[in-house]
Amino acid sequence: MQSSLATTQSEQGQRLDEAKGVVKHQAFHMKRALDQNDFRAALRHASSMICELRTSLLSPKNYYELYMLVFDELRHLESFFLDEWKGGKSMASLYELVQHSGNILPRLYLLITIGSVYIRSKQAPARDILKDLVEMCRGVQHPTRGLFVRNYLSQLCKDKLPDFGSEYEGPGGTVRDSIDFVLQNFLEMNKLWVRMQHQGSVKLREKREREREQLKLLVGTNLVRLSQLEGVDLNVYKQTVLPRVLEQVVSCKDVIAQ
Repeated sequence: MQSSLATTQSEQGQRLDEAKGVVKHQAFHMKRALDQNDFRAALRHASSMICELRTSLLSPKNYYELYMLVFDELRHLESFFLDEWKGGKSMASLYELVQHSGNILPRLYLLITIGSVYIRSKQAPARDILKDLVEMCRGVQHPTRGLFVRNYLSQLCKDKLPDFGSEYEGPGGTVRDSIDFVLQNFLEMNKLWVRMQHQGSVKLREKREREREQLKLLVGTNLVRLSQLEGVDLNVYKQTVLPRVLEQVVSCKDVIAQ
């Protein structure tokens, strides 16, 4: 796979159109396989679709457009998993099956998709699945790919975090587990985001800074998640959340992050 970023606007547009074409083609076959209850074929096509997100040729803006297309198509797979759960299937066996996908990036997207349904099924504690997923995301260390797969994790699990009054509280975990999950995701995303600044030549520094500005909202969504937790009151925020956030911001020694 080519590793250099396509430079001109026309090259970017061509690369994006090619990738979107592959995604739409594979998504069509994935949905047809799901209609035929051919789960293994559906996973193969889903994996091929997600593999387009392995590209290093797109700018953050164009990568985001491709990511959103994949995100929307994965909703069909999530609906299939929901139907399987409601039909009495074991989510643990499906979760295990998905782990045999070859490349790390599609494997993580598939695991997060089934993992969100696994949490919803309550066949395993939410805290265990959340911890498993956030830890496995460390397998992607490319800054752009890592930021977006962690954003996908945040998006799919945002309504499944153990919290005061939540259906996932109790046997599924506590608000402390949710705080740990969100903060760990935030800290890892910030590290990836800061690392972008040190890639490539010095003369492209300003370009990288502009690209980082385009991606800062992805990192910030984790802080939004924390503010939405009912169990994070002022006392918890001051004693638990703020010290860990400040420690990361100071230690990264990055002006844009600070």
